Amino acid sequence: MSSTIQNPYLQPEMVSRLSRLDLVARLVVEGFITGLHRSPYHGFSVEFSEYRPYMPGDAMRHIDWKVLGRTDRYYVKQFEEETNLKAYLLLDTSGSMGYGSGPVTKLQYASYLCAALSYLMLKQRDAVGLVLFNEAIREYHPPRSAMSYLHVLLNALDQAVPGRLTQVANTFHELAERIKRRGLVIVLSDLLDDADSILSALKHFRHKKHEVIVFHILDPQEKEFKFKGNVVFEDMESGEKIQTQPDHIQNAYQQFMAERLARFKGECHQHRIDYVPLVTSQSYDVALMQYLMKRSRVGG
Repeated sequence: MSSTIQNPYLQPEMVSRLSRLDLVARLVVEGFITGLHRSPYHGFSVEFSEYRPYMPGDAMRHIDWKVLGRTDRYYVKQFEEETNLKAYLLLDTSGSMGYGSGPVTKLQYASYLCAALSYLMLKQRDAVGLVLFNEAIREYHPPRSAMSYLHVLLNALDQAVPGRLTQVANTFHELAERIKRRGLVIVLSDLLDDADSILSALKHFRHKKHEVIVFHILDPQEKEFKFKGNVVFEDMESGEKIQTQPDHIQNAYQQFMAERLARFKGECHQHRIDYVPLVTSQSYDVALMQYLMKRSRVGG
C-alpha cells in the first residue's frame, strides 16, 4: 500500500526532531486521523470503541443510520464488551536495530510506531502491552486499557537502546506459550535472524489462535545496497568486520534480499499473518492503516 496521506507529523524525520514521545504519539495519530478525511479512505471508522462495520448476522436495529448518511457505509453500535481486545507490541531491541543510514535508526522508527499504536489503541479503549526483546525478553508490560498506562509504555520505549544478539524465534515461542488469551500480536523487527526459525515461531502464534501483524522494518540501504567505493562493514551485534567493494556484490545482495522478503511475504500470507514491509524513510500512515484494517476484521 502506498502512502496517500500527506502530513509532516507522519514523516519519521520530522517526528525524530520532537523530544517527547507523548508528543510523537499524539501528533502522529492526530495527523493520521485528520488525513483519513482527505484520502480515499474517507469514511473509514477509526472510532472502534463506538462503531464497527456491519457484518452479516448483525441485528438491523443496531445500524446507526446517521453514520450511514454521512459515510454511505453501514456501521453498528459497538458494545463495551466487544472492545475488549488485548494487543501485544513486540519490539526488537537487538544490536542490528541501531543501524540507520539516514536521520532515523530502525529502533527509533519502530519506537515511534509503537508509541503511536499504543496511543491509538488506548484511545479506542483496547488493552495494549509491550515486550522488549533481543536474545531474550528484556521487559514485559502486560496489556492494560487505562489511558494512564500510556506513560508506562512510553517510558519503556524512551529508554530502549539497541544491544545484544537477535534471538527472535526463542522469544516468540516463549511468548506464544505465555499469552493465554487470544489476542493481537504486533511484531516490529528487522527479522535479521534465521528465516526458518522466525517463520516457525510466527506460526506458533497462529497455532495458539492469535492474530498477527509483522512490521518488517529495514533501512533503505539494507534493501538497495547502494554503497560506493571501498567500504568496511561491521556486524552491529558480533563486531565482526569485512572490507569489500559493494559494486561487486550489489546484484547478488539485492537478489538475496528480494528472495528473503518474498519468502516472508508468501509464507505469512499462507498462514494468514499480515506481513507489512517498511523502510525507515516511509510515512507512518501505511502502518497505521494496516493496523486499523486488521482491527476492523478482528472485531474485539
